[in-house]
Amino acid sequence: MRWILGLLTGLVCVAAVHRAAAEAEIAVDLELVLAVDVSGSIDPSEAILQREGYIQALTSPEVVRAATGGPIGRIAVSYLEWAGAEHVRLVLDWHLIDGLPAAERMAGWLFEADVRSGQRTSISSAVMFALPLFRDNGFVGTRRVIDISGDGPNNSGLPALAARDAAIGAGVSVNGLAILNDRPGPFGYPILRDLDIYYEECVIAGPGAFVLVADGFDDFGRAIRRKLVLEIAGLVPRRPPVRQAAGYDCLIGERQLQEWLRRSPFGP
Repeated sequence: MRWILGLLTGLVCVAAVHRAAAEAEIAVDLELVLAVDVSGSIDPSEAILQREGYIQALTSPEVVRAATGGPIGRIAVSYLEWAGAEHVRLVLDWHLIDGLPAAERMAGWLFEADVRSGQRTSISSAVMFALPLFRDNGFVGTRRVIDISGDGPNNSGLPALAARDAAIGAGVSVNGLAILNDRPGPFGYPILRDLDIYYEECVIAGPGAFVLVADGFDDFGRAIRRKLVLEIAGLVPRRPPVRQAAGYDCLIGERQLQEWLRRSPFGP
């Protein structure tokens, strides 16, 4: 009998601990992971343009107004940078944004953090890295979103569709910002001219998921500011319908890499 009473007491204590932990979580309108491409196709000046775009967007009146304008009036944001499957780095852990001072603090820390580029492009690894960040992070949001920005298709790690399916299974939405750029990559690496369609068909996931386009890196700041406003507010942009690519090849990035390695004197 004492053993049973002890077990019941223990179960009650465990339940109380879990309840207290849940109550300690901060309610937010949105939990948002910003996942930023720093692969080899993005040169140092372009990487800085991206970072400056996020810094300016986070502190812009439009984004702060969106972050504080929801039913709860605050959001939680984290920031990671990614390249190939072995290069995904959490630059800033979760930060609560409930007004301009909090946004400025996050922007300041982001300004101080270094940028480390890497080889290859693994959208899938960025998504798979981001998904566990939503667990036990101290926040509970009405929506969970991964914001992927990049200038090329997946060519490393899991296929993009596998990561998209994992996000759907976890109840996390994925939005995309496709950076269109006509400049060939290093050593003549091919570009994907319909990257926006690739993101539509192979990357984004969840109810209301959407893709925006940045017309080169000079346009990145404007595009990411608009994108943040839309996804924080839970809105979907009006975008001209893209060509419906029946049977779109979501392994095109992997095929591009293999063909480039076959032709390139630099080898794998």
